[in-house]
Amino acid sequence: MTVIVDGPDFIALQVRDVEAAATFCEKHLGLRRAPASPPGAVVFATEPIPFAVREPLPGVDLDGVAQPGLGVALWFRTTDAQKLHDQLTAAGVPIVSPPTDSPFGRTFTFTGPGGYAMTVHGG
Repeated sequence: MTVIVDGPDFIALQVRDVEAAATFCEKHLGLRRAPASPPGAVVFATEPIPFAVREPLPGVDLDGVAQPGLGVALWFRTTDAQKLHDQLTAAGVPIVSPPTDSPFGRTFTFTGPGGYAMTVHGG
């Protein structure tokens, strides 16, 4: 019998300051905390895949990398990417690439918690 993997089931970013990263996600992205999170992490009630910010795992040196997550594409869906872009810009959040139209709707990339590049699409 062949084992089949359905796909990603949980995504977590390792960050230096969990509470600051969680606050960023709540304030700027409108994410809501899940009712329960493991120690050292904040899990958000995102669908279809849970998303979290957490303390670095043993052996992870976030200070030793130029950009956390380099090479990983992390995309979030929204109802209005342009409006979110405008809100993030007004709040002083660094924009990595400006809004453009794509096969996935309007997209742009910003610097999220912990220095991770995060792309938004939709609307």
